[in-house]
Order: sequence, then C-alpha cells, then structure tokens
Amino acid sequence: MIWFAGDDKEKISLIKLASMIEVAAKKGARELNFKGKLMAQIEWIPDSIGKLTGLVTLDISENRLVALPPTIGKLSSLTKLDLHANRIAQLPDSVGDLRSLICLDLRGNQLTSLPSSIGRLANLEELDVGANHIVSLPDSVGSLTRLRKLLIETNDLDELPYTIGHCVSLVELQAGYNHLKALPEAVGKLESLEILSVRYNNIRSLPTTMASLTKLKEVDASFNELESIPENFCFVTSLVKLNVGNNFADMQSLPRSIGNLEMLEELDISNNQIRVLPDSFGMLQHLRVLRAEENPLQVPPREIALKGAQAAVQYMAEYAAKKTTKPQPAKAKKNWAQFCFFSRPNKRKHDRIDTDMID
Repeated sequence: MIWFAGDDKEKISLIKLASMIEVAAKKGARELNFKGKLMAQIEWIPDSIGKLTGLVTLDISENRLVALPPTIGKLSSLTKLDLHANRIAQLPDSVGDLRSLICLDLRGNQLTSLPSSIGRLANLEELDVGANHIVSLPDSVGSLTRLRKLLIETNDLDELPYTIGHCVSLVELQAGYNHLKALPEAVGKLESLEILSVRYNNIRSLPTTMASLTKLKEVDASFNELESIPENFCFVTSLVKLNVGNNFADMQSLPRSIGNLEMLEELDISNNQIRVLPDSFGMLQHLRVLRAEENPLQVPPREIALKGAQAAVQYMAEYAAKKTTKPQPAKAKKNWAQFCFFSRPNKRKHDRIDTDMID
C-alpha cells in the first residue's frame, strides 16, 4: 500500500504529523512524502516514526528538521531516505540499523561528521552528503562495498580515508569543493570507477595508482595545484573526458605518452603554463573538444589551437613526422615513441620528462 501526506499547500503541524504517522502505521503505509510540508516550527520527527516498519520510502526533505529520533533505526524495510535541505547537525547511531537502505540523501544540512555506524548499511548504493560541513569521513565508509555513487562535494574535507579503496563497486566519486591536498593511493583499487571529480581542491599530484582504473571515463581535476600528470596516467585508455584546466602557474607540461589516451574526446588544459604539447598529441584522433586558452603555447602556435581540437591534432602529427625525418646526429636521441606503452607493463615506470626532447 502506498500512502502520501497529500499535495495540499497547508503546512502540517506537529500534532497532525503525529496523527498521520499513527494512521500510516495502521494502514501499513509503504511510502510517505512530507517534502516541504511541515510547519517551520517543527524541528524533529515524533518517536512514533519507528512504528512504520513496513515503510519503503520516506521523504522529509526541504523542511527545518534539526535532528532525527533514535527510533528511525526501526524502519527495517526502508530502501530510500531523503532528508536533503534540512538543518540536521548530527545523525543518531541507529541510522546504521537501516540495513535495507539503498539510497540516503543528506545534501544541504549542517552535518560536521557521519557516525561510524554508517558502515553497517551493507546494501547502500547511493550516498549524498554534499553541501554540509563534514571535516572527515569515518573509516567505516570502506565497509560500503555495494556503494556505487558517493557525493561529498562542498564540505570541509582535507583528506579521504584510505579505506575508501574497499568501495569496490564505486562508479562515481564527486569530491569537489573541499580542501583535499592529495588523494589516497587506495583510489587505485576502485576498479569500477568511471567518474571522478576533485575540482576546486588543493591537490598537487595525482596518485600513480590511478593507472589501474581501467573503466575510468571522466576526470575533473580543474582548479587545483597540479604540477604535472603522472606519465603512467596515460595507461587509462578508457578516458573520454579530462579536465586539468585552471591549475595556473603550477602545470607546465602534459605527459609525453598522452597519445595513448586513444578514446579521449574532450580535453581542457586552459589557464595553465603549457608551452609545448607532446609529440604524441597527434595520435588523439577522437579528440573533438580542446580548451587551451590562456597558455603561453608555442607548439602548436596559439592560433592553431584556437582553431579547434582536430587542427591541433593534425599540426602535432605533422610536427612529429617532420622531427622523425630530420638527419640524425651521431648519437641519436630517443624519441617519444620509446616511452609510450600501449599495454600495461608488469612493473611501473616512473620517468621524468626530459626537457632535451622538446626541441
């Protein structure tokens, strides 16, 4: 049985709310929707909410709740709990008893932390705690092995727990607008990850373990302090979109083997200090969007880059071809191709860019 609070514009008082909960319990309600319907004075939900043991979906979003009763943990059948846009500052430990929960939306509250009991939500697939004031995530988040989407942007996080590497089902991680200085090496264990956003942080480098993310399609690391991209990052040949724009004076080059990213369609390197694109750039035949403005580009010339992605790709392909046809000196220099690997090696290589190669 599905039971709604109604669509009328009249706000619900605390007395009426308690009465509606009792009626819903007797009728065996499976769905309750109080979205934006509670009077402004209501800051909590009656303890009687725990009687709704058959409830599957509960939406109390866009109200002014400051707390949840411990009895919320008795909703053993609940699969979706929407509490976004309230004023909740703390969750009761009993939230960990919601073992059937699949989707938990806490966006836009006043949380500063999450209880460690959240790790008991074994069936949780989506967790949204964006736009709060969370300063750290509990290590128990690593127990959420079925989690597919983790949205933690716009908080006060300065690090992610190493245990995040145990979230092996994670497909999307949105961690932008925080104070992250680095990503844990354990990120490389997120083998299902397809979308990663860490924009607007203070990250100086990406972990080399990201080379293991064979399903990764989109990376947004813009507005950070990146000095470079690891050479082995180019093993992520599934990548379709890469945004490393607006790292300003910190980023001065791209990895030599960027041509390995054969599926790349969109690349943003705007507002950096890149002067020369790697020779292998000419191999990016699928590139359709290139944003390279506000760079002191010399190769290719800025006017070529402004013509679009394929113009830059063609120029770099011809540029590399001309270099390989030049008369070789007595002691030949190694060209970029010797540093490009098109299959994953057994042992990672950590080569620094030889500035002599950009002649």
